[in-house]
Amino acid sequence: MDLYEGLMTTRAMRRFTAAPVTDEEIATILAAAVQAPSGGNIQPYQFLVVRDAAKRAAIGELYLRAYDRYEPAVLALFPPFTDPEAERHHRRNWQLSRQLAESIGGVPALVLVLVPRVSMGVSDAEGAMDVGTVYASVFPAVQNLILAARSLGLGTCLTTVFRIHEAEVRAVCDVPDRYEVAALLPLGRPVGNWGVAPRRPAPTVTSWDTFGQRRPAPDGPA
Repeated sequence: MDLYEGLMTTRAMRRFTAAPVTDEEIATILAAAVQAPSGGNIQPYQFLVVRDAAKRAAIGELYLRAYDRYEPAVLALFPPFTDPEAERHHRRNWQLSRQLAESIGGVPALVLVLVPRVSMGVSDAEGAMDVGTVYASVFPAVQNLILAARSLGLGTCLTTVFRIHEAEVRAVCDVPDRYEVAALLPLGRPVGNWGVAPRRPAPTVTSWDTFGQRRPAPDGPA
């Protein structure tokens, strides 16, 4: 497909069929992931593909336990909706998130993104320099993974809720303490349709030259 079409229509997929995902497909996806740019080309990540059914189930149990704690805490933060359509989208998103939490252990493959516990900071005679975090060199690879999966007809979504029990997730797969699990991506054949997801239009979140200075969209008002 056209690259821009893929960018515009790739959305989080949280429901999957039982159809298998092949090792060859996973290899193709990861080959694209590692082509993402990273600071100094350091590629500070490892991918751990979980295929073993017992380990997937164990991670699924931890994910659900984390989600059961997370969901009510976050929902309590939302004020009542005044827009029925916004409320419908909100309710639908949470329903799909709940479905993922209850089924993630049965998805054909889980990809854990491991990141070493290192600082990217450097110092000189003037002191420490803040040049950002290691994650800036990790998440471009994750996005490449997501888009490569889409190109093969596979769906996924980036999840981090499991981090409530991150140490236990590491233990399931014997991940050394020097790594953290920064993200978990279920990988399977999706139920649902690709399409443009509801998002805030770019002009409403873009300033030009000075913060808050907006420009109208080319085809209409901002």
